[in-house]
Amino acid sequence: MLKHCVFLSVRPDAASEVQAAMALLAGLMAKVPGMVDFAHGPNRDYERLSAAYPYGFVISFTDRAAHLVYERHPDHVAAGGMLVAACTGGIRGIMVADLEVAG
Repeated sequence: MLKHCVFLSVRPDAASEVQAAMALLAGLMAKVPGMVDFAHGPNRDYERLSAAYPYGFVISFTDRAAHLVYERHPDHVAAGGMLVAACTGGIRGIMVADLEVAG
């Protein structure tokens, strides 16, 4: 199983753009075989280690092959462009970690 973890340094004025991108990503659940779940929300940063990334999302995939389908899907490409535009520093305002975990 692959956990695709994305953390966003969202500009304060870009909340509506982020929500529109999240809607596109959520819609991929019905379009990408092997996309198991999708969750997004504010980073509560309880340990005070990630304040620069106030929002994020996590997607579970059955395997890398499913992740590749997601990466290439036009809705993902569109959502990615929206998120780059919504983040401080553009692409540098996005941190991605892909964790391979027991499923």
